[in-house]
Amino acid sequence: MRMTRSMSIWTNKHRGFAYAVLLAGSVMAAGCGGGRQIKISNPVARLGASEEGIASWYGEPYHGRRAANGEVYNMHAMTAAHPSLPFETWVSVRNLVNRKSTAVRITDRGPFVKGRIVDLSRAAAEEIDLVRLGVAQVKLTVVEPPRSYERGRRFTVQVTTARNQKNAEFLERKLKGKYKDVFVRYRPALAKGNTPESWRILVGKVDSVKEAQKTLLSVRPEYPNSFVVGWDVE
Repeated sequence: MRMTRSMSIWTNKHRGFAYAVLLAGSVMAAGCGGGRQIKISNPVARLGASEEGIASWYGEPYHGRRAANGEVYNMHAMTAAHPSLPFETWVSVRNLVNRKSTAVRITDRGPFVKGRIVDLSRAAAEEIDLVRLGVAQVKLTVVEPPRSYERGRRFTVQVTTARNQKNAEFLERKLKGKYKDVFVRYRPALAKGNTPESWRILVGKVDSVKEAQKTLLSVRPEYPNSFVVGWDVE
C-alpha cells in the first residue's frame, strides 16, 4: 500500500513478531499493491506477540478495490495491511507518541515502503491521530477478535480461486473426499482495480476465527496459500 501523501520516514525500532511456529516452511501470498509477493511462514499468530515500528495509512485510490484477502477495501472500516500477519488476525495499535490506541483486523498486504510495519485504514488512523502527520511510531500487539465482531458471523477457509467454473468444480470434488463442508462461490468482476471474475473454493463454515484456524491448519500442508476469511465476504 502507499500513503496518500509524501512524508519522511522515522527511525524504525522494529522488534519483530514472535510468531507461533505452527507450520514448517513458507509460502508466497500476493498483496494488492502492484502484485508484490509476501513470504508467509505461519498461518496463526500468537496472542500477545508484539512489534514496534512505523505506521502509515492508506485511502484513495485503494478505497473500493479488492484487498489481498478478497474483501473490497473500505477506508472507513477498522482494518489494516501488514506484510506477514495472517488474515483475520486482530492487533491493537498504540501510538507511542500520544498513547492513543485502536484495534484493527488484518485484511491486506503492505506497506511496501522500507521501514514501515503497518498501513492503517483512514478510520483507524483517525482513532490514533495519524491522518494529519501521515506516519507515527506505534506498537502492535496480537489480540483476540472482539466478541462483537464474531457474534452472529460465520468463517471459512479459502483454499484458492479459479478463473473458470469447470476448474473450481473439479477441485471441489477433490476436496469433498477429505472434508465435510466444501463450497464453490462465484465472485463477479470488479471494475475498480481491474479484478476479473473468479470462483472461490472454500472449506468449512464455522462460528469463530479460532475454529476456522483449526481447519486452516489441516488444509495448509496441501494448499499453502489458503487463509481464513469471513463467510460473508463476497
